[in-house]
Amino acid sequence: MAEITLEKIVSLCKRRGFIFQSSEIYGGLNGAYDYGPLGVELKNNIRDFWWKEMTRLHDDIVGIDSSILMHPRVWEASGHVQNFSDPMVDCKQCKARFRSDQIDLAAPCPNCGTRDSFTEPRNFNLMFSTHIGAASDASSKIYLRPETAQGIYADFKNVVSSSRVKVPFGIAQVGKSFRNEITTKHFIFRSCEFEQMEMQWFCTPGTDEKWFAYWKEQRMAFYHKIGIRPSRLRWHQHGADELAFYAKDAYDIQYLFPMGWQELEGVHNRTDYDLSQHQSFSGKDMTYLDPVSGERYIPYVVETSAGLTRTVLMALSDAYEEETLEGGDVRTVLRFHPLIAPITVAVLPLVKKDGLAEVARELEKDLRDEFATFYDESGAIGRRYRRMDEIGTPYCVTVDYQSLEDKTVTLRHRDTMEQVRVSITNLVASIKGATASYTRGGSEA
Repeated sequence: MAEITLEKIVSLCKRRGFIFQSSEIYGGLNGAYDYGPLGVELKNNIRDFWWKEMTRLHDDIVGIDSSILMHPRVWEASGHVQNFSDPMVDCKQCKARFRSDQIDLAAPCPNCGTRDSFTEPRNFNLMFSTHIGAASDASSKIYLRPETAQGIYADFKNVVSSSRVKVPFGIAQVGKSFRNEITTKHFIFRSCEFEQMEMQWFCTPGTDEKWFAYWKEQRMAFYHKIGIRPSRLRWHQHGADELAFYAKDAYDIQYLFPMGWQELEGVHNRTDYDLSQHQSFSGKDMTYLDPVSGERYIPYVVETSAGLTRTVLMALSDAYEEETLEGGDVRTVLRFHPLIAPITVAVLPLVKKDGLAEVARELEKDLRDEFATFYDESGAIGRRYRRMDEIGTPYCVTVDYQSLEDKTVTLRHRDTMEQVRVSITNLVASIKGATASYTRGGSEA
């Protein structure tokens, strides 16, 4: 099996319409990316699957969509204004900027090789600031949110008073966050604009360790459900030098990306820190009155925080494979689970003539209600199969001359390339059945 590099994934993403660099015609913008026709489908499929898992399948989790712009006091309460910064140094010679904790300050500049050229380390705040209103002064300064969690905490009392929820319960949210990353790297892994999928679980103090263990198990299971290979996932517990001062315990789910093991999602026991901070800074009561015990307390929070854009990169990395076939041909294939694949079914007429194209087009339209479909009649059938393999389409349906005679079609499975004859009337059921029982094929399956 050929080595899978980030460069190969980036090349495929641009070539096939998954991800482009933002403003590329102007030379691009560092740390910003656009999702193309296939990329947006993949991202939305992952987001929708997460949303279903976290809200629709739990009667004790509700969703919100909080604003990107929030009162600046929110970020004072959360500690971001004071603490959300990285120590930075500049090279006086080439003007390159580095995190001082990631380079050897006694060594030459990694960019130009000049010795003794670094400035003194200074803190650089990672929040993007802007102004709201007509004036641009200190009183109008606000921030683009660096995380989505604070919107959930700020709306905690609103959700409790307006919804039929009782502790323990969760609030879920998917949304964009912004961080003024000085060092953006590894494609979409670390960028200035990204999306998060977060759920904050509010529970009674003393039950937090039980729920922490529960959500660890649930969150790892999520990645197994979308077809990610377990051998490429692992837990990393935060050590004393990593653990946030307010956290009781914290674990990261890490994935083996092409650039090594990296954080994918965090599960954190945040205790009552966040709600207590917002109560202190806002002057509003953030306690919860237990309707059974009559006790009033500030709930503890178990947080699950996943990067949607990082999950997209993980899905691409995990699915990408170069398979050597009999005869020496190499097939590039994305082995997405059918639940998240951008296109589920491609409908292909064997040839464009003799009425096959008309039958295939009508069949593709009929399948749209059930699946994400694609129609392709251009080129030899083998080349069309390869194009669908490269973008991760799990199933190809071929309409041929026999289809005109007996109303059957060929259903081709991407991973095994197996082709079976299926009645058109049973096609939807066959595809749904194959998806429900899907097991990844290929090497390292």
